Amino acid sequence: MKVSNMLVNTLREVPAEAEIISHKLLLRAGFIKKVASGIYSYLPMGWRVMQKIMDIIRDEMNNAGGLEVGLPSIHPAELWMETGRWDVYGDELFRLKDRHQRDFCLGPTHEEVLTDIVRKEVSSYKQLPLLLYQIQNKYRDERRPRFGLMRGREFIMKDLYSFDKDVEGMNISYKKMYDAYVKIFSRCGLEFRSVEADSGAIGGKTSHEFMVLAKNGEAEIVYCSDCEYAANVEKAEAYPEVLPKEEYKELQKIHTPGAKTMDKLAEYLEVPKTKTIKTMLYKADEELVCVLVRGDRSVNEIKVKNLLNCVSLDIADEKLIKQELGYPMGYIGPVGLSQKIKILADLEIKHLSNIVVGANEHDYHLINVNPVRDFRIDIEADLRLIEEGEKCACGGGDLKAARGIEVGQVFQLGTKYSESLNAIYADEKGNNNHIVMGCYGIGVGRTMAATIEQNHDDHGIIWPMTIAPFQVVVVPISSKDNAQMQTAENIYQALKKQGLQVIIDDRDERAGVKFKDADLIGYPLQIIVGKKTIIEGTVDVIVRKNKEEKTLKVENVVEFIDNIVQTEIKYSLA
Repeated sequence: MKVSNMLVNTLREVPAEAEIISHKLLLRAGFIKKVASGIYSYLPMGWRVMQKIMDIIRDEMNNAGGLEVGLPSIHPAELWMETGRWDVYGDELFRLKDRHQRDFCLGPTHEEVLTDIVRKEVSSYKQLPLLLYQIQNKYRDERRPRFGLMRGREFIMKDLYSFDKDVEGMNISYKKMYDAYVKIFSRCGLEFRSVEADSGAIGGKTSHEFMVLAKNGEAEIVYCSDCEYAANVEKAEAYPEVLPKEEYKELQKIHTPGAKTMDKLAEYLEVPKTKTIKTMLYKADEELVCVLVRGDRSVNEIKVKNLLNCVSLDIADEKLIKQELGYPMGYIGPVGLSQKIKILADLEIKHLSNIVVGANEHDYHLINVNPVRDFRIDIEADLRLIEEGEKCACGGGDLKAARGIEVGQVFQLGTKYSESLNAIYADEKGNNNHIVMGCYGIGVGRTMAATIEQNHDDHGIIWPMTIAPFQVVVVPISSKDNAQMQTAENIYQALKKQGLQVIIDDRDERAGVKFKDADLIGYPLQIIVGKKTIIEGTVDVIVRKNKEEKTLKVENVVEFIDNIVQTEIKYSLA
């Protein structure tokens, strides 16, 4: 391939719309083009990377026994109504009507469509297990699309669904996919970690996310320094810190003007935030609930939502609180709270004594408050976010924190969808049973973007060899020097003949422009052909990831490049 024949327009300036490095570099290097908010076209360089990632995924899915299918993007509403997700999926579901006013949606996931196929095609235990997958566009109407390919409204995803006759079979399928994901992300050259995760709207009890470690990652994970435990903070179980009990003191109301935040309150009263309670009011579907955590902690809304099994959970705004309770924001507390408001308390609350809470009155708080004596608790549960430095459940190590980008997730669904869609099979005795399912997703565009977040420098992208758009670029310094161009062409042809993925920058551009573009696009290896090549018969080879340079005889360059490429590919498979 010749650069002069490629559609690749690089940018020197950072596009104003881009916030994170992968978005900036994908736009600057000419890999993607924005069509609308959260919707992008992949240009030739970007599509080559996407195809390489998809090839690796397809390879590992097939190796694990997966069967590829092609499924529609447009789903009839009836299927989603059968599982109950038509009403509960929320505004993220793209809904549309055909000319006959029938309801459809654009598929954000395919449990319904594929389970519908299986319930019609599978009737006997002899047809199980099944692993069916596709690599296809998905659609989610994100409230705020951002970060380029990280959070788009249309994206490419691999989703596989396992169908087994029992839980034991599902566990085997889950392990197969877990192992396949480890191979996929290793082959993509990524540093990643699998963590326990919340199942969210997909459902099921057990789930793992595969996180690419990157400082710009939108997810926070914790992991133990002594054991293998790792989890998304949304999922990580928090254990209560038990503070020494004090002798109960007399409850008092005190004036705390302007102390509307925990920081201001602690400063005004000169008490640690561990001696205060944070009272949060939420609207869970149509019900108003109160959540209590210690003043130095944060509410884990995923845990609250799971506990209440509600579809939506939003912080109650000032207008709603005023209307329902007549309380002022910033001074709300559990003492005397209306019986119609359910009080949920984190596990640490019962261990507190003589604490400070809001008095439900403007500019006033209560001190020396004690749980049970002064306020009721309707439900006790783990409701807080875990924090770095806390002890792991193993009892040995401290939990460390890192940021990650979720590129894949696996779920044990059980019979959630097979029950609602009545997907059954007859066992050896002729009895009907619900099929036991799992589902397994990988965001292809996300994987490309996450790779850049983890592999870049001030000059541009540093692609791992296995997914680079081209493994090597040949750069003749002067396109006006026929000898240089001919030598560069000879090297290019020899590399092609060797089976390497090579591109030659044959443009009539200054050498500086070619060098900058080579660094920005991120070819792993660069071969520079200049005057010295003609005079001394040598070329300079630059390794992009560490900028190491080596001068080689022209006749040795193909073998040298081939050795590097094969070694890196072999290493990714190890």
